[in-house]
Amino acid sequence: MSQIQADGAEALDTLADVELARRAVARDRHAFCAIMKAHNQRLYRLARSIVRNDSEAEDVVQEAYVLGFAHLDRFRGESSLGTWLSRIVINEALGRLRKKRRAAGVARSADENSGAMILRFPVDNTGDPERTMAQRQILQLVEQATDALPDIYRTVFVARVIEGLNVDETAALLGLRAETVKSRLHRARRLVRERLDEQIGPVLLSAFPFAGRRCERLTTAVMSRLGFLD
Repeated sequence: MSQIQADGAEALDTLADVELARRAVARDRHAFCAIMKAHNQRLYRLARSIVRNDSEAEDVVQEAYVLGFAHLDRFRGESSLGTWLSRIVINEALGRLRKKRRAAGVARSADENSGAMILRFPVDNTGDPERTMAQRQILQLVEQATDALPDIYRTVFVARVIEGLNVDETAALLGLRAETVKSRLHRARRLVRERLDEQIGPVLLSAFPFAGRRCERLTTAVMSRLGFLD
């Protein structure tokens, strides 16, 4: 797609956002549903990258939607609706984090990270439990490595790598310069790679598993060909 085509597509998306917002302001329930379905995943991931807790991230997104919908008449389409909502989510998450830190008097505890589900990797649907287990182990390592990133790198990493936003979109979303996004992303990738390098060895022992149903199927076929089975 050429730059002109890309700009045209973005303009159409913005027009669609403005119309969708107008319908939502008029209390069209289908418009509300369409907005949430389109943006739930991105907003959750951004909130999760800041608060690092599944249930709290859901609360953040819920509060952000309520606040955003209450002021949706202010949306003018200067940015996409997704970016507009994302900024509300980030502000809500950071505000909640500041209150939490003040109340506790300590930094966020690392054990808040248990049970994280940031990324969605393809899941093996063959019913092979060994392969499924290996996929889950790799997913868990990536999630842990992401959660372990310092705050200033983690949100950039989630926006760029997990959500797939480009540099300019990430810069606009987070209020950063493009050069800052690039440098933080470079640092974040290196930190994630280093952490995975330390832990990936044991997981690789489970890679390309040949057990479960596949193992049984091969064993049965060979035994049959050798005349041990009827």
